Amino acid sequence: MKELGVEVLAISTDSHFIHKVWQEQELSKMVEGGVPFPLLSDPGGRIGQVYGVYDERAGVDIRGRFIIDPDFVVKAVEILTPEVGRNPEELLRQIKALQHTRNTGEVTPSGWQPGEKTLKPGPALVGKVWEIWKPQV
Repeated sequence: MKELGVEVLAISTDSHFIHKVWQEQELSKMVEGGVPFPLLSDPGGRIGQVYGVYDERAGVDIRGRFIIDPDFVVKAVEILTPEVGRNPEELLRQIKALQHTRNTGEVTPSGWQPGEKTLKPGPALVGKVWEIWKPQV
């Protein structure tokens, strides 16, 4: 993520002791050396409450992913139950699309990948999106 200029943090209600064991016993076997970003503890779920992912009954943060821009504006949110895995490729695509939009003012259609056509917002685009964007279903 460093090549994209992105900082990644993982936050959960687990203690730093649990994170250490998780990193050593599980993550290091999935990713050589473990995950290359900090695992932070949110005891009591205060951070989770701010982001709307804290389950007070269970005392845990629900899995959530947030993309926050350099101005500290939340640009994307994904919240999943533990039974559903996350898609790192989609996360990277969204980061690249948000960076492209920020740098150019253009917008990216669904599924956009770097190098593909973008849309230039404005009155001239009204009624013509279909000419540029052909979604593949």
